[in-house]
Amino acid sequence: MASVPAGEPRAGNRPSTTSRAGQHSRAAAAGRPGAQGDQKTFKARHSMDAPVTRWTEGGRDRSPDAILIHRTLNEISPVADRTTSYFYALLFTRRPDLRALFPVAMDMQRDRLFRAILAAADRFDDPSALAEYLGELGRGHRKYGTLAAYYPAVGEALLGALSRYATTVWDAETEGAWVRAYTAMSQIMIDAAAVDERRAPAWWHAEIVSHELRTRDIAVLTVRPDQVYPFVAGQYTAMETPWWPRVWRHYSFASAPRRDGLLTFHVKAVPAGWVSNALVHRARPGDVLRLGPPTGSMTVDHSTHHGLLCLGGGTGIAPIKALVEDIAERGDRRPMEVLYGARSEHDLYEIDTMMRLQKTFPWLAVRPVVAVGRAGWAGGLRGLLSEAVRECGPWRDYDAYLSGPPGMIRSSVDALRSMGMPTGRIRHDAVEELAAVAPG
Repeated sequence: MASVPAGEPRAGNRPSTTSRAGQHSRAAAAGRPGAQGDQKTFKARHSMDAPVTRWTEGGRDRSPDAILIHRTLNEISPVADRTTSYFYALLFTRRPDLRALFPVAMDMQRDRLFRAILAAADRFDDPSALAEYLGELGRGHRKYGTLAAYYPAVGEALLGALSRYATTVWDAETEGAWVRAYTAMSQIMIDAAAVDERRAPAWWHAEIVSHELRTRDIAVLTVRPDQVYPFVAGQYTAMETPWWPRVWRHYSFASAPRRDGLLTFHVKAVPAGWVSNALVHRARPGDVLRLGPPTGSMTVDHSTHHGLLCLGGGTGIAPIKALVEDIAERGDRRPMEVLYGARSEHDLYEIDTMMRLQKTFPWLAVRPVVAVGRAGWAGGLRGLLSEAVRECGPWRDYDAYLSGPPGMIRSSVDALRSMGMPTGRIRHDAVEELAAVAPG
């Protein structure tokens, strides 16, 4: 049970001075042309002094603002679709010029937006994690043409949507918490974008030079960017095709940086996936794509001498292969165990390459893991990757690197923790981010 001090707003405690009509009138006034102003104007319009005490909720030491935000998110979670639809309606009504920044079909973006809000809010009491996450978002938003002047309008629409659907918890204190949070978060993104603008383009054009269909729904694409593209093995990027403008999907680099500057990606066509199906079934050499900036934290810590346990599920083997190349190029001789999982032997589309790497590097061991049927290679296992982790352990002297579907990552992280591996030695891109950028 949470410990809540006296005076904490509870469900139904809505101050009489803040009426629904008053909120909507204020929001409507803020939406008039020229009324958005800048960040300072947005904050001044709603500003309240932030509390300085910290309370405990759910066993966590949290600030009052974080608790209020968390309760708001809990309330609107069951009506997330309606909340985000209303947010867009407010935003485009007040700023119709911003509609051109978004894809024609909005359904795919709604879940991603809400999950991004959840992910940011979950980091609200962790300034370093919040800065890292929002910094990447701010840099990534440059590819959409986002400008600093747009953030106040987005904030007004966000407050309008939350006040409409968080009916039992929304009051003056909750609004103040969201204003402070949004002002701080948007400023992090604005600052990160401004710094990035001085050192990198908003996007790169990249010509497809090779397109290899490995299975009926998996293709390996190699592209040549129009200028130097700096990245680190284990990272991923956003990709836009010429057939679906403003629709971006994320794909991992399937190799370490190469001297020729070429980039390789593994793409699986998923049902109703506009970008993935276009890349697998329509793209050909000569087509030009757009790439966003590199991002992601599943990179090798070269300051340690721990072994590396790498789990790659499906096309999640792509960044794992990049990590193998990274270790090899640095002349490292740390033991590296790769568990490569797929539904069946047929789905292990990259197994021949991984086995060749195993023969080349004595410090590398590759074990195929299939859910059904058999893995026809020495050391092959049947079952799930999370089960293989337990079967092949312990991993006391290893750091873990995980890439694949969110469910696989969750179950494998649970398995590793149950075996005593510290959380700080388990690397993967955050599960909520993976869900938010699921291939499409």
